[in-house]
Amino acid sequence: MNASDYSSLAPIPSAATLRALGERVQHGMLVFNGRFEVSMANGLARQLFGAQAASGANLARELETLLPPFALPQARETGNWTGSLPVGERVITVHLHHHADAGGDAYLALFQHVDGPEDYERELQQRHAELRQAYLRLNGAQEKLLQSEKMASIGQLAAGVAHEINNPIGYVHSNLGSLQEYLRSLFTVIEAYERALRAPDPKALIAEIDDIRNRLDIDFISRDLPQLMAESREGIERVTRIVRDLKDFSYSGRDESWKLVDLHAGLESTINIIWNELKYKVTLERRYGELPMIECLPSELNQVYMNLLLNAGHAIADRGNIIVSTGVDGDEVWVEFQDNGAGISPELRQRIFDPFFTTKPVGSGTGLGLSISYGIINKHHGRIDLDSTVGEGSRFRIVLPIRQPK
Repeated sequence: MNASDYSSLAPIPSAATLRALGERVQHGMLVFNGRFEVSMANGLARQLFGAQAASGANLARELETLLPPFALPQARETGNWTGSLPVGERVITVHLHHHADAGGDAYLALFQHVDGPEDYERELQQRHAELRQAYLRLNGAQEKLLQSEKMASIGQLAAGVAHEINNPIGYVHSNLGSLQEYLRSLFTVIEAYERALRAPDPKALIAEIDDIRNRLDIDFISRDLPQLMAESREGIERVTRIVRDLKDFSYSGRDESWKLVDLHAGLESTINIIWNELKYKVTLERRYGELPMIECLPSELNQVYMNLLLNAGHAIADRGNIIVSTGVDGDEVWVEFQDNGAGISPELRQRIFDPFFTTKPVGSGTGLGLSISYGIINKHHGRIDLDSTVGEGSRFRIVLPIRQPK
């Protein structure tokens, strides 16, 4: 009889025996399933975590909150994960083992208290945990700041956007009034034709029908009606486009995913929103190249376009030009905004991307537009190049990778 035969005859240890063996282990030991239900927790594990309950029923959930987000997935993928965690004033080393069968996921966690010469590691782990929490808070604050700046931009442009909407709505309303008069005239002619059809001699009413047609100018109505309907349709489409652009622009990027988009579509959407701010003093020229689809966060790039276009408009005192150009250079694309405004001095160029720095009068700007734009482009692994000459104008070029690095 070989060893496997003896093992097949050996009795399975009882749960009480396993718990007793677990108490003899010189490491904290915790066994739980994929639903974080604990089946075993020895005294050292409960002591390390400060758990008073004999079963340690909450230990798995406490462990989950301390583990980095990649620990459990790595254990499921490779079978093991090892790392150090700050627990209270101490640092513990964790060995996490995973096993899966028909019954589901099972985890064994072994804990060891780090003492003495490992004080430096404990301090390092504590600082790491603090920095991680600070990063999460900073990231949340940055998202809120970006959304606040977006809505502030919309607020500053509200009057212009309202004008852009009211103008087409106004002539659609006027056209509907004309259409109502046209319909009344057409129904009058239709009634005259119906009377003629019911009369014993329809030709006898031809003179009356011709008089009605001349008096109501039906020939003009037949020519004007298609144009009136086309203008009304164009006006409604204009309003629809502005509302859609506003929705896309004001969308919070918290849940926005990276996607392949047409940069020209975002540029046109942004120009539609701010055009009322620019059209009275700016001649806008487009020099678009052939661009591939770009991997990006489109609503955040729209914020950058708005900031640079508005700044270019503000740099122009009376009348001027803005040229929007795009192109491809290897595995990168570029979007350029060039104006012939006042330009930026070398001293100011050093601070132009600093938060809260602005050359506008008090109350006219937050000083966050270019700073936020710089952060967004940096997030996209790109850069913003600035070339400016006082009295001649400025050129901002955004350079972006076609695909984000993995």
